[in-house]
Amino acid sequence: MKGEARNFLFIITGSVVLALAYGLFLIPHHIVPGGVSGIAIILNYFFSFPVGLTSIVLNIPVLYLGVKVLGKGYGARTILGMLILNFAIDFAHEVLRLPSATSNPLLASIYGGLLLGVGLGLVFKGRASTGGTDVIGQVLNRWTGISVGVGIFLVDFFIISASGITFRSLEAPLFGYLTLFLSSKTIDFVLEGWSYAKLALIITEKEEEVKEFILKEMNRSGTFLHGETFYLGKTRRVIMTVISRKEFPILRQEVKKIDPEAFMIVTDVYEVVGRGFRTRSL
Repeated sequence: MKGEARNFLFIITGSVVLALAYGLFLIPHHIVPGGVSGIAIILNYFFSFPVGLTSIVLNIPVLYLGVKVLGKGYGARTILGMLILNFAIDFAHEVLRLPSATSNPLLASIYGGLLLGVGLGLVFKGRASTGGTDVIGQVLNRWTGISVGVGIFLVDFFIISASGITFRSLEAPLFGYLTLFLSSKTIDFVLEGWSYAKLALIITEKEEEVKEFILKEMNRSGTFLHGETFYLGKTRRVIMTVISRKEFPILRQEVKKIDPEAFMIVTDVYEVVGRGFRTRSL
């Protein structure tokens, strides 16, 4: 019950942020960020149809297709997220009639994209969806085998490109692509946060010396993984350790000092559960 209440709070908060993105930035400047709402913004430009209500109508066949292909269980949260979002958009734009926050379309594209990403990220955290192209992406994945991400990108690319023809402007799709890029990056940030640690895999002939440095000088631990080289077929112990971001330059410098021929693979870590690292809260 507590989890459901938290999810609902995420959905509501995300929908309010999305409504602000559309009401303050995207709709006044006719910036099309892709998706069903992008088509609704184009129709609003020509016929003054409410963006939220139009999105709901356009989503009906999309959601029907999604439930038909992906199953009935998929539809409930998607319908909830879609309805709350689009009612919020129309309340902000049609009822409150929020004025545009800026007269500069570039600023509108940037801040609209950032708010769009925050809102969608919060809705996704609430385990809901807003309908539209993410449903189409999953259907295309089921039918054609292409990844969901590629499917969503293709649909959004087509819709944003169509805005250039519709508005007879080369700038219109450029603003749309910028908004789409910023929103996608912001979604990742909301869902994953900043990377706050680094995972290092170290392959070296001097693993004992590297191990001693990690244990005694850095006060960190690690694990030996047992591997085998492709070319020579030699068995090797691979050092795996997790360190903070600020510790990484120290480790890299010292490993190169111990063994200039060492091979090191480093990647970002967004969550570490265990001693010595703080756990992220949802």
